Amino acid sequence: IVQPDGAFYIFMDLSPIKEKLPHGDSFSVELCNRLLDECQVAFVPGVAFGMDNFIRMSYATDMDSIKEGLRRLKEFYLNVLNG
Repeated sequence: IVQPDGAFYIFMDLSPIKEKLPHGDSFSVELCNRLLDECQVAFVPGVAFGMDNFIRMSYATDMDSIKEGLRRLKEFYLNVLNG
């Protein structure tokens, strides 16, 4: 995780699953599309910030929503690793 300096965003490095997921030109775009389609959670592709192995999460919401989104991300991540 890249810690923020004052914004409401965290960048998460998901490169450990990069080789396990098919992707075209942009790993982070494909990953964000899958997370939205399969898990109903929205992240911003890191490629927009020059960091294609990362996704950006906003934490400018209530704690229950953050926890649920992270639970879904973890489930997806573990399914890919164990895939």
